[in-house]
Amino acid sequence: MVRVIGVIGESAFSDPEHEALAEDVGRRIAAAEAVLICGGSAGVMEAACRGARRAGGLTVGILSGIERAEANPFVTIAVATGMGQARNTLIVLSSDVLIAIGGGYGTLAEIALAFRYGKAVIGLRTWEAGHGDLRAPITVVRSSEEAVRVAMQIAGRGPG
Repeated sequence: MVRVIGVIGESAFSDPEHEALAEDVGRRIAAAEAVLICGGSAGVMEAACRGARRAGGLTVGILSGIERAEANPFVTIAVATGMGQARNTLIVLSSDVLIAIGGGYGTLAEIALAFRYGKAVIGLRTWEAGHGDLRAPITVVRSSEEAVRVAMQIAGRGPG
């Protein structure tokens, strides 16, 4: 079965290096013959889709709005939901594993949803959440290569 890797992150870059990381993550997901799923808009989502498409991969954008035309130009399949940020649940549930790159509060919400639904999160320069001695079990990585390698290992163990 084809593995689906979710890519989540900021819609406006807070760090210029995040764009290059996201594009390389997308390229590597395509090279691993996995499907990339994301929110389908700008920032990390667009850069990851661009990398995947340029490498011949399939990208799915789960859009917050009602128009498929709202998707970035590198989304292969655009799913208009009209759900606003509630569409984050669809991204999480449709992913075997998620890679978080940078991110704002929407990314933090997606990370929380992932843990709520038992999904692994690979973190690349993203949030570190915790409360007291309790830490969110984000698998922290240092490179796009490591992010996709670990994601594919985890996705390979999942139910598909």
